[in-house]
Amino acid sequence: MALFTQKQAGQADSSGLPRHVAVIMDGNGRWAQRRGLPRTAGHRAGAENFRTIATYCKERGIDYLTAYAFSTENWKRPQTEIDAIMGLLEQYLRESVETMARDNIRLRFLGDVGVLSPKLRALIEETDELTRHITGFQANICLNYGGRDELVRAARRFARDCVDGKRVPEELTEAEFPSYLWSAGLPDPELLIRPGGELRVSNFLLWQCAYSEIYVTDTLWPDFGREELDRAFAWYQTRERRFGGLSKK
Repeated sequence: MALFTQKQAGQADSSGLPRHVAVIMDGNGRWAQRRGLPRTAGHRAGAENFRTIATYCKERGIDYLTAYAFSTENWKRPQTEIDAIMGLLEQYLRESVETMARDNIRLRFLGDVGVLSPKLRALIEETDELTRHITGFQANICLNYGGRDELVRAARRFARDCVDGKRVPEELTEAEFPSYLWSAGLPDPELLIRPGGELRVSNFLLWQCAYSEIYVTDTLWPDFGREELDRAFAWYQTRERRFGGLSKK
């Protein structure tokens, strides 16, 4: 992983952009507190910004955007904040379900959605059904997601296949293991973006981001706009992705 902290601005050209961008949507609460607003106002601003960034990624020719919306650890937050986040998600789905097919956008959820409210689960299922056939840009929302939880669940699924006689342990390879993950079928993110300035991956896509380039900026997520995304793309284009090998320069 290459770690970057914010420096010069830049405009990325259309060549050499990442196919898959992952983002940790961090800083919503701090954004609100700095403005004397309740944290829920920050989450609302962050949800609106997700629309903006997803649309811009599609315009720039990115194939996949995966956003960390709610982790398995976020249940530790105050119930009022959790309820607000779930309410915003429900509102987002209701508003988006009619436009995603029109705009050729598929929306997919990664994580254990089985613990969510029946109303929210029904909306997720409806969204998946309506956009499943879409082969254009795909936005993935990690909801009740944790990287370690994902790996444990994947190991359990493979173990069950072995018990059922479908597989043998020696058959498991790095190429086949991802088929047991929530993200099965997706390419690994080439670029991981962390707004808010924190220098950690926060249990996000631990397997998938093994060789992702990491762009960290102090800009809080609600303020992370198109220009900031272009800076991340421009920096990404300066990187030489060696995957443990030697430089070709």
